[in-house]
Amino acid sequence: MTPHAYEFYHISGKRPKHDILSRAKLVENFAKKIGSTILLKGAVDIISDGKQTAMNKTGNPYMTTGGTGDVLTGVCGGLLAQGVSQFKAACASAYITGKAGDLAANEKGSGLLATDIIEKIPEVVS
Repeated sequence: MTPHAYEFYHISGKRPKHDILSRAKLVENFAKKIGSTILLKGAVDIISDGKQTAMNKTGNPYMTTGGTGDVLTGVCGGLLAQGVSQFKAACASAYITGKAGDLAANEKGSGLLATDIIEKIPEVVS
């Protein structure tokens, strides 16, 4: 799952706080409860499968445009299709998408589109 804070609230009934350690614990506990991997999108992404928890700091505010979550999910799905574990795929996709978004933002600024991020993915993974 790749929810942002409000979506996470709807699926869990718990509102993520701004404190990063509280957010991480909340995601970890809910991931453990449902037996799945969660990537909570935010200024710092929190990824947990209930046993392991990681944070990703790539990305930027310009990525809050429509379609960027779809890019993230597509990258993650591609990694899963290659046999990468859920936790590692979530961590890698958060980094890859965020880094591609950072590269695209350097060129596009506030006009950033999801397709701009897609175009930078090969540069990140090469």
